[in-house]
Amino acid sequence: MSIEKQKLYNEIETLPEELTNQVINFIEYLKLSYVDTEAPDSVTIKSKKDLKEKLQKGLNDIKENKVYSLEEAFSKIDNI
Repeated sequence: MSIEKQKLYNEIETLPEELTNQVINFIEYLKLSYVDTEAPDSVTIKSKKDLKEKLQKGLNDIKENKVYSLEEAFSKIDNI
């Protein structure tokens, strides 16, 4: 275990019980933030306008039958 992780573990051990959920939530937030920075632009939502454009593209793809099975979609996600 790295020194930083050991320090983190020690800090967590001293936390009052009522703060543990807040710490867990913050750690999950940090992990998601890190994932967001590594995600390709095609799946990252940058603004309301960007979201609308990506949703419209998805609807257009459905109309043009450019769709994937659930298994294919998860396979593509695993390769990101």
